[in-house]
Amino acid sequence: MEARAQLNYARISPRKVKIVCDLIRGKDTKTAAALLMQTPKAASELMIKLLNSAVANAENNHKMDPDNLYVSETFANPGPILKRGMPRAQGRMYRINKRTSHITIVVKEKE
Repeated sequence: MEARAQLNYARISPRKVKIVCDLIRGKDTKTAAALLMQTPKAASELMIKLLNSAVANAENNHKMDPDNLYVSETFANPGPILKRGMPRAQGRMYRINKRTSHITIVVKEKE
């Protein structure tokens, strides 16, 4: 049995989120939460909320024991890109891509 939590359209690049995803994949939820609390990355704040949500989903919706949970999967897929422009010399414009992410955390119970 697994429980998942998903955050769509997060205004952070998936490249930045994947670094934090790799930190907690395979860890138990308490260790993962402690790692996220001490990681100085912008994505770690979003991921701690998402991890807490996944643990709450497992406990309330699937009747799992929160002490036996571990992070089985976590990934960040690219969402839509907001295209913005920066004025440059001689009336030109350079494109600035504001990237978004769809972040998913899946927790399972140890057997």
